[in-house]
Amino acid sequence: MFLAGNVLQGLATVADYVLWLYMWVIIARALISWVNPDPWNPIVQFLERATEPVLSPIRRRLGWRLGVDVSPIIAILVIIFLQVAVVQSLKDVASRMY
Repeated sequence: MFLAGNVLQGLATVADYVLWLYMWVIIARALISWVNPDPWNPIVQFLERATEPVLSPIRRRLGWRLGVDVSPIIAILVIIFLQVAVVQSLKDVASRMY
């Protein structure tokens, strides 16, 4: 049973790091949107391709409130919720398997 606990602990840790990294990608995209970035820059293209699948559905549902795009804030809040609720639950289940 300890093997399943270790695997679950590993999956939870990897999920936590992936969510943390994606949160920073969203932050970078939001920061870069404040300036006029070169659309042909590979970093700008990567940030747009990596975040647009998450941000565009949020934008469609919320729209632009007060002329400000709040989709990065909502996405970061969802990521934090996933880290606290899902990842921590996986870690708790894994610790009980030891």
